[in-house]
Amino acid sequence: MPTASQRNRRGDNPPPRTGSSETATLRGFLDYLRTSITAKVEGAAEPEARTAAVPSGTNLLGLLEHLTFVERSTFLGDTVTNWQATFQAAPADSVADVVARYRQTVERANKVLDECTDLGAPVPRPRPNSPAPSLRWALTHMIEETARHAGHADILRELIDGATGR
Repeated sequence: MPTASQRNRRGDNPPPRTGSSETATLRGFLDYLRTSITAKVEGAAEPEARTAAVPSGTNLLGLLEHLTFVERSTFLGDTVTNWQATFQAAPADSVADVVARYRQTVERANKVLDECTDLGAPVPRPRPNSPAPSLRWALTHMIEETARHAGHADILRELIDGATGR
């Protein structure tokens, strides 16, 4: 008889095959990771999705909420005054609410990115009173940030219900 973790095992999706350009490669990997973390959060049970499973207080909804703020700050120019607070979803938000907000933010960010042709140019919507990083830096940072938290989410989801995989 299969164990709980064997029943909840998702198939691993291999890294994306992207175009030959640097932009296509960066955007392809970022979208791959965005999809991966969304899959780890989507369908997680309440209240476990917002319950800390580790001493740091990290939880699934908080990770996706944080990434929503990072996307908005990096690509849309939003200002964040308290980064630590971004790791908590509002008590009234459901898993579906947080996932939908993240997807909407990613869609808005992609519309901005679609207009960018030069990776060396500054991001089009820099944060006020802050030097604008290059688009190359911003994409690389979002890949790093999303990958790091997708790894955290993978462990947290496995602790919640045994679901694993990308």
